Formats: sequence, structure tokens, C-alpha cells
Amino acid sequence: MTIFPDLEICTNNQQQQNRHNQELNFAADDYSLLTDLYQLTMAACYTGEGVEQQRASFELFARKLPEGFGYLIAMGLAQALEYLQKFRFSPAHIVALQATGIFAHASDRFWSLLAEGRFTGDVWAVPEGTAVFANQPILRVEAPLWQAQIVETYLLNTLNYQSLIATRAARLRDVAGEQATLLEFGTRRAFSPQGSLWAARAALAGGLDSTSNVLAALQLGEKPSGTMAHALVMALSAMEGSEDKAFTAFHRYFPGAPLLIDTYDTIAAAQQLALKVNSGEMKLTGVRLDSGDLVTLSKQVRSLLPGVSIFASGDLDEWEIAKLKANDAQIDGYGLGTRLVTGSPVNGVYKLVEIDGIPVMKKSSGKVTYPGRKQIFRSFAGSKVKVDRLGLATESPLLEEPLLQLVIKEGKQIQPPETLATIRQRTATSVASLPEETRRLDNPVSVQVEISDALQELVAQTNSRN
Repeated sequence: MTIFPDLEICTNNQQQQNRHNQELNFAADDYSLLTDLYQLTMAACYTGEGVEQQRASFELFARKLPEGFGYLIAMGLAQALEYLQKFRFSPAHIVALQATGIFAHASDRFWSLLAEGRFTGDVWAVPEGTAVFANQPILRVEAPLWQAQIVETYLLNTLNYQSLIATRAARLRDVAGEQATLLEFGTRRAFSPQGSLWAARAALAGGLDSTSNVLAALQLGEKPSGTMAHALVMALSAMEGSEDKAFTAFHRYFPGAPLLIDTYDTIAAAQQLALKVNSGEMKLTGVRLDSGDLVTLSKQVRSLLPGVSIFASGDLDEWEIAKLKANDAQIDGYGLGTRLVTGSPVNGVYKLVEIDGIPVMKKSSGKVTYPGRKQIFRSFAGSKVKVDRLGLATESPLLEEPLLQLVIKEGKQIQPPETLATIRQRTATSVASLPEETRRLDNPVSVQVEISDALQELVAQTNSRN
């Protein structure tokens, strides 16, 4: 079943062009087309009805946290702001949209709007690295209706995914401790090449030390980090006669890289390396274990190589690390991949809360939203978060910290981009400020979120109006 049954997909020339675009890559110039069709059809409808320039406010928030999470670390704002700064439709974009036939009944004014349009609104957002909870707005867009509508898809994509990865990274750091070395190497399991870059960034901002993704590291001004794979050990062992020679060869070129020692017999490999280390033939910085009973193996390897760092990998997550630590595993660092960059998604949504100064709310069963432009007011007891108050943006703080900050004014970014180090530190501080019951892995309890009297009154007024 098609939504537009009379749609003629493409001309022969367009089909030829499509065959040349199978890489499905995109550049910054194409950001605006990376949206869902209904954003554009709604914008066309608004234009036809003459309401496209009405001031609208949309808020992005998670209705509920992923299962087993007591908090969410807001992340992805930097890429969201970059997108909004580059939001525009080129002549080629407009020609391509017109060629679909979908917009045959759209007014000429719609095309003029796209051709001349830029993002001209305001954006309020929670700083990256801040812990938030269910139903709290991470970001609010206040802009002409057509603009605020079209940008929904891209904003949800970057904030939802990066917030998931940053939260997992923060939990991993919290469980592993400050002294552990945490390496992100989830590129091969991330949902796309683009996703792998965002995952690497969010993981570093969430508290991990480094990433194996070379492109991500270099773009972020970081040094990539990694070890070696079983393939090198097997290849060189087969051609040069022994695993020991494979280790010697790799160490010759990369003396600072940990050696992967579980390709064949982990303990035998550790014994051979111990002979080299004890004789002064090799200065070994680390070894990696990727399989087997990590508790037992790490203790045996520690006894053989007492001054060598031991890294572990192999589908690890915060629960597995907690188990390893509880059993006194002798592990100094962890490689995190599949379970870091995948998992239960953040169910972030982007909902209209005000149009032309009129507060609005959704009343669908299980999906009710709060009307009006809102602010998160956070209060502390000492260094710990005590309670959050979800109120209206027009309310004043009561010895509280307002979390949403103005980051774009009339289409222009008013704050310089933050460094990764700044965001990483904010994440650590934010997590440390949470109560223990919110940080725990088993049955976490989120910080209490109170609804202000003013917001409750607005809910009642909006309900009575409809």
C-alpha cells in the first residue's frame, strides 16, 4: 500500500542518477533532506493554509528511560546545532522534490519558502553531559512553524542515539572506577558508518578514555587507541613458526601496544612473555584477554606478569564489569564494543507545546504531554541532586539551578562549541551528583521530578479548553 498511489517514482534520467548514488552517503549540503517525508508535507500544508510563519515551540524529551536506567546523559547537541546552522534547501534539492510528483498540489509559496529559508529560531537546551530524567525537555525549538516542524527528524536522530551511548559510557565509567582504562571499539557493530562516529564521540564525552575509530579520533583531536587482532597472531604464527615470534614481530613495531594472548593457550602465552619480560628482552605494557573465564585467567596472568596491565574484552557491559570486580578479577582496563553502541533505544520524542502563544498538549492514552514552554529547575542538598521541578519557562528559580540554556538566538549560535574535555568533566560531575539509588544497576530509582503549581494549573486550563 502506498501513501501516494498516483506517484510516478522517477524519470529515466533520475533512475540513472539513482543508480549512481548507491553509496547513500551524505554531506552537510544535504542535511535538510535527511528528514521524514511527512515533515515536508506538513510544511507544505502549513504554507497552503497561511500559518507557516506562526511561532511554534517544540520540546524534545524521553517519555521513559530505557529499561534498567535511572538517568539519561544528554548528548548530541553539538551536531544538532551544526545542522540548524546549515539548514537550507538548494535549487537541486527543490528540483528533486518537485520531480517526485508528491507535491503537485503544493502552493508556489512553499517552493519559495524552501528556496529562501534558513533557520531563524531560538533554541534552548540542556548542556551536553547533564543527567536528565523522563519527561524533562533536553531541547526546545522556538521558531516559525514550518522550520520547527522540518527539523524534528534530524534532531531526534542525533540526540537520541548519542544520549544512549553517553549514558552507557557514563554507567561503564561509574562501575569500572576512575582508575580503569576504558576503550571504545564499537565501530564494527554501530548501526552505520555515520553512527560509529557519533558513538565514538558520545562514548568519549560520556567518560571513556579513547576510541579505536581512527577517523573519529582524528576529527575530535584525540589519539586513536587499540591493540591487535587474532588474525595477526594466526598469520604470523603460521608463517614464522610460533606465537612467540608473532608477538615479537608486532612488539618490534608497536612496543606500547598490548598483546592479545588468548588465540591459542592464554597461560602458555603469558608464560612465554614472562620469560622475555623477566630476562629484560621485552618491556611489555599490557596484554588483552578476549575470551574464557576472565576472572581465573586474569589472576593467573597477574601472577606471571605482575607489572603488566591486563585488558579484557568480549561483549562486555556494565553488568559484566560489575561481576568481574565483585569476583576480584585482576583487570586494569576494558574494551567496549557491541553492547556499548547498541541496545535499547532512547525513546525520545519531539512534541508541539505552544503555537502562536497558545499552549497545547497531546491527550492520547499513554502519550499525554505537558503544555507550554518549560524549564527544569534542579535543587541540591550539598553536592547531591535533591529534587527536580518541571515548571514553566516563565517561572523563576527558587534557590534552584535552571538547566535549559539559550544556545541559538534568531538562528545564530550564541555560545562557542564546548571541548570534549569540558563535556566529559560535566558528565562525571553530573553522575557523581546523583543519589546512589539512581546510579545503581539493579532497580535504579530516578530522582523525584515535581510538577510546579503553575504547570499543573496550565494543564487544567488546557484540558478544559478542549
